[in-house]
Amino acid sequence: MSRGVSARKRVLLAWSSGKDSAWALHRLRDDPTLELAGLLTTLNAAADRVAMHGVRRELLEAQAAALGLALFPVHLPSPCSNEAYERLMADAMRVAREHGVTHVAFGDLFLEDVRAYRIRSLSGTGIEPLFPIWCSAADTPALARQMVSAGVRAVITCVDTQQLPSSFLGREFSAELLRDLPPSVDPCGERGEFHTFCYAGPAFDVPLRVTTGETVAREGFEFIDVVPEGTRARS
Repeated sequence: MSRGVSARKRVLLAWSSGKDSAWALHRLRDDPTLELAGLLTTLNAAADRVAMHGVRRELLEAQAAALGLALFPVHLPSPCSNEAYERLMADAMRVAREHGVTHVAFGDLFLEDVRAYRIRSLSGTGIEPLFPIWCSAADTPALARQMVSAGVRAVITCVDTQQLPSSFLGREFSAELLRDLPPSVDPCGERGEFHTFCYAGPAFDVPLRVTTGETVAREGFEFIDVVPEGTRARS
């Protein structure tokens, strides 16, 4: 291995299964000073699904395969206290260090409190944070359009019904969707208005073929099941 390659930062990407993570991965792969170590994902251990996005573990694994990256899952209890979350994430960072990871990248956009929390949480771990797609709230409409134009394909898997009508659940992240979003909703859903499952885009070797199934409402959120195309949905 050459000195230039060996000096690259070894990066673990915090992977939510959604469009922002996929775009962050695309941007990271454009940087020759970085080496991707894998995808760090939190899972609801009881439901066996990606936390908040409600995506099945089997689809998360299909994403990792299509992206050519290893998964570093963090299994969270349900309910999960902040203390338990931070303990499990600290354990994950120790494992990451054992794999030579020097940085963790996040697909965060403009929420300064979230950024500060990431920095604080990694303090003292020997791992530094990266924010490859960070931008201002004023920049997210252009960012969302750029993702769509570049071929990022995703479906809305979860909506906060206090912020976005449930009729948006299951819709494709597209130019039409962006036109239809209420003015109060961030086009990237950065304030938690909606979450997505990304199934295709410039970071993917091959697109995933998926369809949507049943919906469920929980504590002010509505979720739609995403399953591999041709597979019967199950609860």
